[in-house]
Amino acid sequence: MKNEILGIDIGGTGTKGAIIDMNTGKLLTERMKFATPQPATPEAVANTVQQLVKGLGYKGDLIGCGFPAIVMDGVAKSAANIDKSWIGVNIEKVLAEKTGCKVKVVNDADAAGMAEISFGKGKGRMGTVMLITIGTGLGSAMFTDGHLLRNSELGHFHLKGQKEVAEKFASNAIRKEEALDWKTWAKRFNQYIARIERLFSPSLIILGGGTSKRFDLYKQYLKSNAEIVPAQFENEAGVIGAAMYAAKY
Repeated sequence: MKNEILGIDIGGTGTKGAIIDMNTGKLLTERMKFATPQPATPEAVANTVQQLVKGLGYKGDLIGCGFPAIVMDGVAKSAANIDKSWIGVNIEKVLAEKTGCKVKVVNDADAAGMAEISFGKGKGRMGTVMLITIGTGLGSAMFTDGHLLRNSELGHFHLKGQKEVAEKFASNAIRKEEALDWKTWAKRFNQYIARIERLFSPSLIILGGGTSKRFDLYKQYLKSNAEIVPAQFENEAGVIGAAMYAAKY
């Protein structure tokens, strides 16, 4: 396994990257971030990824990338928080042609989950462990005894009485858009957690994404039978896990 791999996390609003020490999961460089281009077309996103590679001075030949979509064999099968023109596109091929590196791509929440289950709050935990990323949308990663079930995409089911999918009701973007206080937003998020618990009975739920850094502001309002903790790696989980995915697969 290579000791140093560039991990990239492509999100709905930001694209982040850092070179990762694969033995420890630590960042060997500062995390670099660019705004995700709008519209986030394949060509535009690939150019942003190329900027990250150059900006970080990466000399390796392997990149891991978390991507906001269902990803199967490197191909985007959905596009919830990125331009619809990605659907059916081989993400790995597009990014490899632009960067000159071999690229391995995984769902962005699955990438964050891999970091937490290997080095973070989920390390050594048996049973069902869920990671929920709360940002532009709601991403999910699910593990049973440390094994990943890919592409769970649990932000896209409907909650009772809601016309829109869950991430259009309880994401951090919606909290900001509707100017919800933390207590009001947590009441919504609790509906989502309740559905997750009914379906999967997790013993541990790890909260990642931008809101993980502000866990103390809303933890008292959360209700769950499962233990709920903020992600250890906060917003860095995506880049760490993307690099780990590239090394493993």
